[in-house]
Amino acid sequence: MKQQQKSLETKTRIFQAAKRILKKNGYENLSIKNICEEAGVSNGSFYHHFKTKDDLLSYYIEEQPGISPDLLDLPSDAEDAKKAIIYVYINYVHYCKELGVEFMSNYYTPKNQSLNPLIRTERPYPIVTVHDYLQKCLDAGIIRLAHPLDEVTTDIRMLVIGNVFEWCLKQGNAEFEGNMRRSLETYLDGALTKN
Repeated sequence: MKQQQKSLETKTRIFQAAKRILKKNGYENLSIKNICEEAGVSNGSFYHHFKTKDDLLSYYIEEQPGISPDLLDLPSDAEDAKKAIIYVYINYVHYCKELGVEFMSNYYTPKNQSLNPLIRTERPYPIVTVHDYLQKCLDAGIIRLAHPLDEVTTDIRMLVIGNVFEWCLKQGNAEFEGNMRRSLETYLDGALTKN
């Protein structure tokens, strides 16, 4: 228990150091060397917890709190499935706000390979959660999709990235939650149908 607490404290120190560097100097100036210096930890300690700097950043995005597993139980119909998916991403909006616009602006860069869905980590990134949920709904015969599952989850991922990018472009002065909800509702109304 004590070792787990120490490990969590080290991870948090490393992340807070990366967050300060991102805010001050941007993604291009973020390196494992300067993260370790800022956090006061060794390179070995960094690599014990994370594979790369992108792995570090994605850890904090992918480990968003607050999604009850009960919420993602089988829905009664397509409307309930839509509500559950939107809930996952409204939770993500709140978490993005918690991390801050500076962090998110520097995280959402084409240079950040942790955003590449082809090299996803094993952690429960929201789109993986939604993909698995939709598959479960399809298997149970609760919904049908207008397009193949991988296309639908790609579309959702692009909508989410677009909403985050808009919020970052406007320095946090966009109706982030409202825009996310509206765009997902509009898309899902056409993509999910009753079986």
